[in-house]
Amino acid sequence: MRIRKKTWARPELSACSYFIAEPQAHRGNWMTCFGNKRPIYLDLGCGKCVFLAGAARQNREVNWIGIDISCDILGVGRRNIAAAYGDEEPDNIALCSYNIERLQDVFSAGEGIRRIYVNFCNPWPCARAHKRRLTHTRQLETYKTLLDPDGEIWFKTDNNDLYLATKRYFAEAGLEIFFDSQDLLAERDPENLTTEHEQMFSAQGIKIKALRARLKP
Repeated sequence: MRIRKKTWARPELSACSYFIAEPQAHRGNWMTCFGNKRPIYLDLGCGKCVFLAGAARQNREVNWIGIDISCDILGVGRRNIAAAYGDEEPDNIALCSYNIERLQDVFSAGEGIRRIYVNFCNPWPCARAHKRRLTHTRQLETYKTLLDPDGEIWFKTDNNDLYLATKRYFAEAGLEIFFDSQDLLAERDPENLTTEHEQMFSAQGIKIKALRARLKP
């Protein structure tokens, strides 16, 4: 579903200290951008940042970069981050408006990217559009070039077809799956940080599927 135009979003983002207007200018220098050497986690398609806000506040030892193509939805996300942090200004978050299919314009190898989150991405059910999936083999090959050697990809969805396809994509990309669940809530996994969609789907009785994969040694 397309988010409605929000005239206030771009002005608020422009005034936001952690919104990066030209992320490609930081390629190769993200540690300098944050001013520290913490590991970096990417939240691809971060949307309204409900997950990002909670995860970043809970995990201060990590630098979080949220990426979404829509400034309108990132404007909502910035407000959710501000609500989560209160009077505190986040020092471990960056927000970027960019096309995720062109991540190599923004990041390079060796930047400390330890984890990539892909939560509830568009399943693109039409076969002709499968290459647009954020977990498609083509995308995974890009992620692999950016991840640290011990890097991981964490994926969640409510869509069974996308879950099964992503298992295949991981195998095609030579990734090793180390966590696989067709009912994530039943796992009671202490490492699981819930997203807005996860809360909504779970309330409707829809099971959440999850995969976590890493680069093979």
